[in-house]
Amino acid sequence: EKDISDERLYENLLVLWQHYGRQPRRNELAHQPSKISQGPYNRRFGSWSAALEAFVNYANEGEVETPAVQPDTTNTRRKTGRAPSLRLRWHVLQRDHFSCRACGTSPALQLGVELHVDHIIPWSKGGETVFENLQTLCSTCNLGKSNV
Repeated sequence: EKDISDERLYENLLVLWQHYGRQPRRNELAHQPSKISQGPYNRRFGSWSAALEAFVNYANEGEVETPAVQPDTTNTRRKTGRAPSLRLRWHVLQRDHFSCRACGTSPALQLGVELHVDHIIPWSKGGETVFENLQTLCSTCNLGKSNV
């Protein structure tokens, strides 16, 4: 594949970071869940270290969205989309120390743990996709809670 966007490269890095619960290593690009090998990173950024630095800079630049968590009952139009941006997900994961807020499990401590960024007030009940209304949950806790 040619011309992979920076967003897709960063998304792949975020998936790896969530999977391992730590900064991914270059050799881990050759294994699942990575969908992109190290070649595109080297071509785009010159080295693996430069790619990681660019990712962290991208994730940390700009302000985190911080509107109110409570749904606005006077206006039915949503202010945000349902899916959080890569940058917003990164900030939520960092805030929660890459571990589940419900049970405390982390990919760094237990293999096979998958982390999700979840709405506290469910999207289906008017919750917005903002920093304060998002939390990190493992797949078991997230899939077991429904929209309550």
